[in-house]
Amino acid sequence: MSVGSFEAFTAAAHAEGFDEVVARTWEANQELPLHTHPFAVRATVIDGEMWLTVGEETRHLQPGDSFELDNEQAHAERYGPKGATYWVARRHGH
Repeated sequence: MSVGSFEAFTAAAHAEGFDEVVARTWEANQELPLHTHPFAVRATVIDGEMWLTVGEETRHLQPGDSFELDNEQAHAERYGPKGATYWVARRHGH
């Protein structure tokens, strides 16, 4: 699935009030236990795969899939055997 360019993702995120956009790459089989962030998130998986757990729901995300998290929303992350890369827009202090 085509996800467009990082530049287009960044422009759209800024237009929607996100103040930071970064590309994140995670190592193979890395796991992050339950945690929060002091910012809201909108992200699109670009490569690899991940599992995102929020509450009782776990989503398997692959290239082209997106997810959103509210400021301070508790979640856990697990990355596949090839790791994962995603583009993430962050909204601080809102």
